[in-house]
Amino acid sequence: MQEQAAYNYQVVRQFAVMTVVWGVVGMLVGVFVAAQLVWPELNFAEWFSYGRLRPLHTNAVIFAFGGCSLFATSYYCVQRTCHVPLFAPKLAAFTFWGWQLVIVLAVITLPLGYTTAKEYAELEWPIDILIALVWVSYAVVFFGTIAKRKTPHIYVANWFFGGYILTIALLHIVNSAEIPVSLTKSYSAYAGVQDAMIQWWYGHNAVGFFLTAGFLGMMYYFVPKQAERPVYSYRLSVVHFWALIFTYMWAGPHHLHYTALPDWTQSVGMIFSLILLAPSWGGMINGIMTMSGAWHKLRDDPILKFMITSLSFYGMATFEGPMMSIKTVNALSHYTDWTIGHVHAGALGWVAFIAIGSTYYLLPRMFGKTEMYSKKAIELHFWIATLGIVLYIASMWIAGVMQGLMWGATNPDGTLTYSFVEGVKASYRFWGIRLLGGAMFLTGMLLMAWNTVMTMRGGRAVNDAPVLAPAAAH
Repeated sequence: MQEQAAYNYQVVRQFAVMTVVWGVVGMLVGVFVAAQLVWPELNFAEWFSYGRLRPLHTNAVIFAFGGCSLFATSYYCVQRTCHVPLFAPKLAAFTFWGWQLVIVLAVITLPLGYTTAKEYAELEWPIDILIALVWVSYAVVFFGTIAKRKTPHIYVANWFFGGYILTIALLHIVNSAEIPVSLTKSYSAYAGVQDAMIQWWYGHNAVGFFLTAGFLGMMYYFVPKQAERPVYSYRLSVVHFWALIFTYMWAGPHHLHYTALPDWTQSVGMIFSLILLAPSWGGMINGIMTMSGAWHKLRDDPILKFMITSLSFYGMATFEGPMMSIKTVNALSHYTDWTIGHVHAGALGWVAFIAIGSTYYLLPRMFGKTEMYSKKAIELHFWIATLGIVLYIASMWIAGVMQGLMWGATNPDGTLTYSFVEGVKASYRFWGIRLLGGAMFLTGMLLMAWNTVMTMRGGRAVNDAPVLAPAAAH
């Protein structure tokens, strides 16, 4: 007689709801720091200065909003594709509460000025230890579920989720090696250019694995589910996985062009960045072509609009990144707002859009509903957010190219044509447009929060669901 089992939806529901909460918080901080560049008087206290709030914004959007969406979707996907409930449910509950504690500690410590000053790794050593504990627990839950699966096959989305979980553990533990001198201060275990190299090996692979591989796992599960079509090419999805995870690891040095890093190392980073274009576009094409025979659904399905548009932004950002890694292009783009535009084309257009689409898929199912409270609100969210992204990235592209040209311009006698302040003055109007674009994106998130609350009010919390019958062995 077959034992009765149930999928663990409680932890999925908790992470899905917190995805929306932290999305609003992270983007609100982002809009505020954008406003500080337009109105410097908003730097009215040291705790709310740009230098302290900017890392809070990046951590909140990447690790709070992005992280919660990755936990929610990976926990949902691995159960559904393995036909078993989550392994070690108490450990899964620990990952939720532990991750929320990490985020709250970041919200407290970063405005107080406690920072390691490492991009995307600013949190001090006690919080780093907590992150490592939560992440190892996450790996145990995820791979434990894979190990007890009832299906002979491991679906490709789980390869992407598994790859990102293992790699982030490695990146975080190695880059966060530090020597504590007090409870709130530590110094990196590495020095000089080695510290820079390890930091950008971590920093670029945080983008490559946390913000790409993990969200590709999301794409490979939720796009076919929402479109009700099989993945266009399963073979291509497996090639995409292995090509991406091998190549991404070597691209980090492109962040250090024209620095003390050895020239050959910079060139290796550039070459692997250019190679990355192939697997990235292979994955984008695979996702978009999954819509074959179902394109008509885009007319009426705003969730699919989010998902397919996200793939378009993924393709655009993964073309732009390799191009910017070319040394001659980088000589123009480095340290300018072009880089900010590129990052947000990926972060808002790709990461946030696929996360928002997947969360809209999950939320009603977590509250016993067939769909969100308001389909029209999702449609409105999509158009406001899309227009916001276009304003944001276009203004940053123009400002960035202008800055690069102004900073490099020289007079016949070799002196600089423009002072730095003149570059700031010329950028001012574009920062205003960026603020408008960011505010529009935040408005979309507030609309999503309202829709989420209304969906929760009209439903009931679903903590578990009957497990599907195992697929027949092939």
